[in-house]
Amino acid sequence: MRVALPKSKYQTWLEISPWLVLAVGAVLALSLVTVAIIVLLQPSIDELITLVGALAFTSALSLAAGYILYRKGWARSPSISLTLVLTYAWAAILTLFNVWVLARLMFVDTHDLTLAGILLVFAAIIATTYGISVTAVITDNLRQLAHTANRLAQGDLDARAEVVGRDEVSQVAEAFNGMAEKLQESEREREEIENLRRDLIAWTSHDLRTPLTSIRVMVEALNDGLVTDEETSIRYYKTIHTEIVFLNKLIDDLFELAQLDADGISFEMEPDSLSDLISDTLNTFGPLAKKKQVALSADVSPDLDPVLMNSSRIGRVLTNLVDNAIQHSLPGGAIRLSAIRSGGEVRVTVSDEGTGFSSEELPRVFEKFYRGESARSRATGGAGLGLAIAAGIVEAHHGRIWARNREEGGATISFTLPN
Repeated sequence: MRVALPKSKYQTWLEISPWLVLAVGAVLALSLVTVAIIVLLQPSIDELITLVGALAFTSALSLAAGYILYRKGWARSPSISLTLVLTYAWAAILTLFNVWVLARLMFVDTHDLTLAGILLVFAAIIATTYGISVTAVITDNLRQLAHTANRLAQGDLDARAEVVGRDEVSQVAEAFNGMAEKLQESEREREEIENLRRDLIAWTSHDLRTPLTSIRVMVEALNDGLVTDEETSIRYYKTIHTEIVFLNKLIDDLFELAQLDADGISFEMEPDSLSDLISDTLNTFGPLAKKKQVALSADVSPDLDPVLMNSSRIGRVLTNLVDNAIQHSLPGGAIRLSAIRSGGEVRVTVSDEGTGFSSEELPRVFEKFYRGESARSRATGGAGLGLAIAAGIVEAHHGRIWARNREEGGATISFTLPN
């Protein structure tokens, strides 16, 4: 489908039917010449009729000849160079023909008529030669552009067209270079995402294999009767349970991440209590925070509720953010949740006094396929997918999420929900 582009008045006028343009030009030329003959030469009525009639006849003959050439396919020549050169030559021939006809009517002296014809031939050759030189410049720029396009088609994304001048060919070259830059940027992003995807598969395979190997070894030991004392058996059962819980969480994260990656996540939103969700999150993580000697608190604005959201999904966001904060907090630290209503939106913040994000991780913590070194550690308790999932859910609510390091140590993650 062709897209209408903005055009100047000059371009719009030129794109009218070419034969209408020629006809208007012929009428205009005939009118101007008639006026000039009357003012400058002051001929008799009979002479004026003869001259104007001759001009009208030659103009009509020129238009008819041009129409025949057009119908024969000259205007659709496979070469722009050939088309322009023939156009210049044809314009010169028409000029010679029209002037020769008029000269026959005006000159009596054969010598003067011959001299005028010779001078006109000379002028036509000069004009055609100049036109050919201009054509060479235009077609050379087009050939360079075609060569650059072929390089790009063959995979050379560094190919760029040379921009010379400010005409339409230069505009095409600039647009082409812009397209090439976009393609190169898209290719870089595709390669980066593909590398991150491969890394994620490798990391996830390791995260799945390690607990499965541990479970298999302990189950075989229990089944073969190699473990006889009750204390060791209980410890093995607890370890198996912990590994199964880890595997279950990892599989849930991978499934939700796959939905987010495929834009397949959808849910219903309705007004609900965000303060209750925050309270439930504190109750859920209270024992774990106490075990790690981390203080967990919240500060909720009284006018916070109700909030338009999907409660279960936003609950998942709070769970992921608080879990991430606990896993990266040091004993004796504190985690604080706050939620306020401001400027037509609700802003929730989770701050901790832990290790914070490295300079490399901070800009990428919410990317779907990126996991920092700390996120890949089993010691921190997860596969490192929680922040990407939280970001996907917030964005599906048409909200924003961001992270920063605190000057006094630790990190802060905030998100907003439009309300």
